[in-house]
Amino acid sequence: MTLLSWNVNGVRAAYKKGLLDWLKKASPDILALQETKARPEQLPEDLAEPQGYHAVWHWGERKGYSGVATFHKTTPLDLRRGFGVPEFDSEGRVLASVYKDFILFNIYFPNGQKDETRLKFKLDFYEAFLKVVDRCRSQGEDRIIVCGDVNTAHQERDIARPRENSAVSGFLPVERAWIDKLLAHGFVDTFREFEPEGGHYSWWDTMTRARERNVGWRLDYFFVSENLRPLLRRAFILDDVPGSDHCPVGIELAI
Repeated sequence: MTLLSWNVNGVRAAYKKGLLDWLKKASPDILALQETKARPEQLPEDLAEPQGYHAVWHWGERKGYSGVATFHKTTPLDLRRGFGVPEFDSEGRVLASVYKDFILFNIYFPNGQKDETRLKFKLDFYEAFLKVVDRCRSQGEDRIIVCGDVNTAHQERDIARPRENSAVSGFLPVERAWIDKLLAHGFVDTFREFEPEGGHYSWWDTMTRARERNVGWRLDYFFVSENLRPLLRRAFILDDVPGSDHCPVGIELAI
């Protein structure tokens, strides 16, 4: 089973750049999109419900901002939007797809660079997600996949210029410590199961043409619960796929 995740930085813009042609070729079993910036009624029909997929959208109250979508070849048993916390759910950042073998969280985690208020919002969102995980486990949903734009580079090997960005949100010690906490909560950073070296990124600043020089950040992840680790066959970054300031990331599971 192949799962892909991609912050498209505007799904309508990605559509014009060939998103559906890429989707047809890549043919993942599940595609999770973040930062869609659109509501279904604003989309062409073939994008709102791509051929061969059951599409689910979640959008925020503010138009042209945030939003996530998940495309499934096999319709999930259940679908959940948000955390059940209005403060967070109003921004349309979370979709959970429930299957017999796992629950998948497609999440566009907040960016904290605007100001201290948004940084606090981001950190509060992080903590709220751990409570959701605990609630799932208490209900017997203990095989969990988390994917999306986490908006934090975990370690120095996950960012091209760690020293220069040590005081920038996205690489602050408190943000990086939360990823440590997530891993300690029983999760695995799938990419690091296969690739220990640095130099692998999923986001590049377009203003400075950083992608051409591979001066990037690894902000996009697949985490799986420890009990799914034996089923993990591959984890990868598709850094040759254009169309956004992020690139797709993915995993293969023996499910």
